[in-house]
Amino acid sequence: MVNKKQIRKKLKNRKALLECAKQFGLVGDLTRMKICWLLCEYKELSVGEIAETLNVSISVVSHSLRRLRKHHLVNSRRDYKQVFYSLSNTSFNRLLKKSLHNL
Repeated sequence: MVNKKQIRKKLKNRKALLECAKQFGLVGDLTRMKICWLLCEYKELSVGEIAETLNVSISVVSHSLRRLRKHHLVNSRRDYKQVFYSLSNTSFNRLLKKSLHNL
């Protein structure tokens, strides 16, 4: 039997619901989705490697990564002048990886 009281309580967590909606909206953008797919396939990539692979400008990739980083979907690591990105270990990214690997 469904525990309606428990479900209603979970649905009242507006902050969690809004964060989930933001995350799905973020990867709804084709460029950001491609970046996430690349980071699912490769443990870590530099901004230049992502831009070259996607055949887009570094500024487009940087902007997209900034938005993904703001919502904790990617991690960054600086090695001198290069910045490398990887997917963060979140439940959202685990779901994303599973979904992308099932394509």
